[in-house]
This record gives sequence, structure tokens and C-alpha cells, in this order.
Amino acid sequence: MNAMHELPQPVIARVHGIATAAGCQLVAACDLAVCSREARFATPGVKIGLFCSTPVEVSRAVGRKRALELLLTGLPIDAQTAADWGLVNRVVEPEELDVATTELANRIAAASSLTVGIGKSAYYEQIDRDLAGAYEHCQDVMSRNAMADDAQEGMCAFLEKREPVWRGS
Repeated sequence: MNAMHELPQPVIARVHGIATAAGCQLVAACDLAVCSREARFATPGVKIGLFCSTPVEVSRAVGRKRALELLLTGLPIDAQTAADWGLVNRVVEPEELDVATTELANRIAAASSLTVGIGKSAYYEQIDRDLAGAYEHCQDVMSRNAMADDAQEGMCAFLEKREPVWRGS
């Protein structure tokens, strides 16, 4: 699951059924998640005497109280609850799942791949730092990012009112 955070490309979960135990953790570990309204999510280990002792991703996605409710009851939550709790980004009708996930991926792919990779890395690097450390890290990243060819192209394209041509550098 750590490898997904280290990839420069965003990882998008597409959930159409039930994501339980490690499957629920996998959804939480993804950068983004789209699910069908029929999807369900659970960490049911407690029901079979095997507590989910690695709730790292779910806990970070939904917070302590909600994670503990999932972990201590083993009861599944529905798609809308998962969205309300921050486990998924959006809920769509089952027949719209593929299109909605592809549209999200295409929106991301329209940006500079270099910039997306820099931004994703910076996000995960700063998230667990204290406030001052997070700002310090992100200021450094922003300065280095601004010097990249794609950043220069993007700023010029904006000023010239044209679409940028990304080179990934």
C-alpha cells in the first residue's frame, strides 16, 4: 500500500461491490475513489475473532471515531456513508461507474504529468508533519516546481490565453 503513495501517478479505486478487510484498506490507500451506490465497505475481522490490527489507511481516511466504529462492530457502511466519511470521493449509479472513473482519470491526465507527480509526492510528504514543517517542505517544493519547464509553459499559456503543451519536464 505504501507503493501506491510513492507512485507519481494517482491511483483511483473503482468500487462496484463490497470492499472488506484488506479490500477496504486498499480503497482507503488509493489517492481517489469512485464507487457505485451499491458498494459497501467493512472491516469485519472482529466478527471472526481476528481484529483488523492494521487499520492505518482507513483510520487516516475517515478519522479515529469512524474507523473504530468500523473496526469494533464489523458492520458494513453503504456508499453514501463512505462518501460522507471521506473514504470515497464520489458515488454514482452502477451503470455510470466506468464513465465517472474514466472522466476523473482524464481530468488528471490533462494536467502536466510532472506537476501531478510533484504535487502528489508533496502532499504525502507534508500530511504528517507539524504545521511549520509542512509549510517549509511545500515552499521548497513550490519553488522547485516553478522552475520546471511545464510550470513555465503553464504560466505562459495562461497569460497568452491558450492551452498549454506539456512536455513532462
